[in-house]
Amino acid sequence: MLLGSQLRRLREARGITREAAGYSIRASESKISRMELGRVSFKTRDVEDLLTLYGITDEQERASLLSLAKEANVAGWWHSYSDVLPSWFPTYVGLEGAASTIRAYEVQFVHGLLQTEAYARAVVRRGMQGANEADVERRVALRLERQKHLVDESAPDFHIILDEAALRRPYGDREVMRGQLQHLIEISERPNVRLQVVPFSLGGHSGESGAFTILSFPESDLSDVVYLEQLTSALYLDKAEDVAQYEKALKELQSESPGPSESRDLLRGLLQLS
Repeated sequence: MLLGSQLRRLREARGITREAAGYSIRASESKISRMELGRVSFKTRDVEDLLTLYGITDEQERASLLSLAKEANVAGWWHSYSDVLPSWFPTYVGLEGAASTIRAYEVQFVHGLLQTEAYARAVVRRGMQGANEADVERRVALRLERQKHLVDESAPDFHIILDEAALRRPYGDREVMRGQLQHLIEISERPNVRLQVVPFSLGGHSGESGAFTILSFPESDLSDVVYLEQLTSALYLDKAEDVAQYEKALKELQSESPGPSESRDLLRGLLQLS
């Protein structure tokens, strides 16, 4: 998706149609569309020809994009879990693992990167009703594997805003919820984690459209991606005007909500009540 997005911007900057781009690599307009959406694998020769067509002659820039093409064709560790994942989710896991900054707002439940094993199991069971226990456990294992990136040497900055509703909605029994609240208090102390809670007392706020995640990447020329999960699919938005709207909503949520320290106090209060 990241490479496809780059190729699309380069093509549009030169005023070249998809049809013309397809002709240059002996392919159809629809293949260019699929490439730009990240829905097909990339042949090195095709990428080289497109970069030439788009006037990219700088060797360093070409090498960077060709390297991205090679990486795009390598199956990530998460592909071994594809049998228990919805078709659109492996893409998100790959983007999440590549991101240098993850900013998110959650309202239904605690974000997957912050879930305890017991809480994750309760969430997965609710979302996979009728699934056998082995598939549930594989989905939980994937979630725990994703979380390792949050604490390793190359961990991203993680800015998460949780609606109070997500903290009060029970998944699992009382002990599961107490363990989840305690985990949030502890992990929010990590230097790369900034956790804020939107209290009910705030009333209406800019997160009215629901949960979303904004992913930013270390390469300065790669645009941010907004991830929106739906019931049967997901949207990946990378157009500047779309990203800007979600960034505006997130900044408003951050400024209107209690800071990390006050949010920990709120979590402690909920823990005492649970």
